[in-house]
Amino acid sequence: MRSLRHGWQPERMTDHTRPRVYGTEHDSPATGPQPGHTYRELTGGPLDGQLIEVTGWTDEEITTGAYLITPHTAYGPGGRASYAPTFSRPDGPWVWEGDVP
Repeated sequence: MRSLRHGWQPERMTDHTRPRVYGTEHDSPATGPQPGHTYRELTGGPLDGQLIEVTGWTDEEITTGAYLITPHTAYGPGGRASYAPTFSRPDGPWVWEGDVP
């Protein structure tokens, strides 16, 4: 598992310092990264600082990015935020590209 921008190390994380994984419930006890899984950090926009699990995704899916449902977009609850890797760092964090309905 790779370290992300903030230098987190899963084995040293507590429930209060572990980055939240997109799609998990806020009150879930295991909301942080899990050993053996692959993640990308989301930077900018409404999901800044969260991780998205890409375990099992194809290279094409990972390089394409995703529209992620979030209640905090220009389109209100249920809108989507577009996140994708940059061309210069395809295996790096995903950057917010904007909101979509």
